[in-house]
Amino acid sequence: MNKFKFQSGTKVFFGANCLFDNKSEVTRLGKKAFIVTGKTSGIKSGALTDIISMLNEANIEYQIFDKIENNPSLENVKEGGAACRQSKADFIVGIGGGSPLDAAKAIAILAVNDIEPIQLIKNQFTQKPLPIAAIPTTAGTGSEVTAASILTIPEYETKMSFVHEDVFPKAAFLDAKYTESMTRDIAVNTAIDAMSHAIEGYLNKIASTMSDVFALEALEIFGACIENLCEEKFDSETREKLLYASMLAGLTIAQTGTTIAHGMGYSLTYFKDIPHGKANGLLLAEYLRYNNEAAQGRVQAVLKALNLISIDDFEKIMNRLIRNDIDFTREELKKYSSLAVKQKSTAKNLRSTSEEDMYRIMEKSLIDRGTH
Repeated sequence: MNKFKFQSGTKVFFGANCLFDNKSEVTRLGKKAFIVTGKTSGIKSGALTDIISMLNEANIEYQIFDKIENNPSLENVKEGGAACRQSKADFIVGIGGGSPLDAAKAIAILAVNDIEPIQLIKNQFTQKPLPIAAIPTTAGTGSEVTAASILTIPEYETKMSFVHEDVFPKAAFLDAKYTESMTRDIAVNTAIDAMSHAIEGYLNKIASTMSDVFALEALEIFGACIENLCEEKFDSETREKLLYASMLAGLTIAQTGTTIAHGMGYSLTYFKDIPHGKANGLLLAEYLRYNNEAAQGRVQAVLKALNLISIDDFEKIMNRLIRNDIDFTREELKKYSSLAVKQKSTAKNLRSTSEEDMYRIMEKSLIDRGTH
């Protein structure tokens, strides 16, 4: 058995009404809450209404910051940090998908550290961040159980992450009813994102016996849900399974981080506004073929967990779920590969990867689809 380190600083509560059943886990965090969410997700999901009801009942003051963008930028979290500092809140509640939850982590630091947001990327802060309670409204990022935050950095023309153990949410409340407001595309794209986390955590140089347990369990659950996703059958059982699998995949990358699929996908989101999960999904089949040359046993284990026979079968599933409806030029892909190779996650890919390798993966995925 190989050596490994395992860390998770988040107390997880899962299941129907878990927020109200464990409300003391929120109210004990402080005397004034700063609620971080997007413009609509908190309201549509019902989670914002529930947390306000709980805080009112406990006589805890709160302020709502509902300005989180999709793929939040440094300026976006800087504004949130300043508003949180001014509010004098002593804990944060993050509600939403990956964007609000990641932003909540950055805001928790900026609220108590007088630094420029770019310093987050290098963990250049001294004061301990405010404690966070996380309520996911999508089944995708697993951010509620990670110490990572991904932010958009226009000056670098990409997204980058910071990781610090102090931003593990103190508590996470996973209730599938909060995912019922997702549209079909959001449900599919976020599920693919979570699946990508599990796959990349498994095809990872620092994967361990422990992280493999979470990754393979997550993939088996996705495998059981694939047909319902393709047929748009989002019943309560499927939603709960996807939320659980997303959490498991989050626990996976909390130990391993991601690899080149995420690094390549960031440019698709930054330059083409393709949703993050879909961006990964467009690349995953070729990503598997690429890694199969160096780690056939591991790739086969991924397929087996998903209840699939071959990478071609995997590609057919991706084609049922998403489609490449955006044109790319080879010059664009050359730029994207030059940016992707600089990502920290590139070094973690199980098969060592060059800029040219990533260009070829993107070319086959986005221009030469179906010609392999």
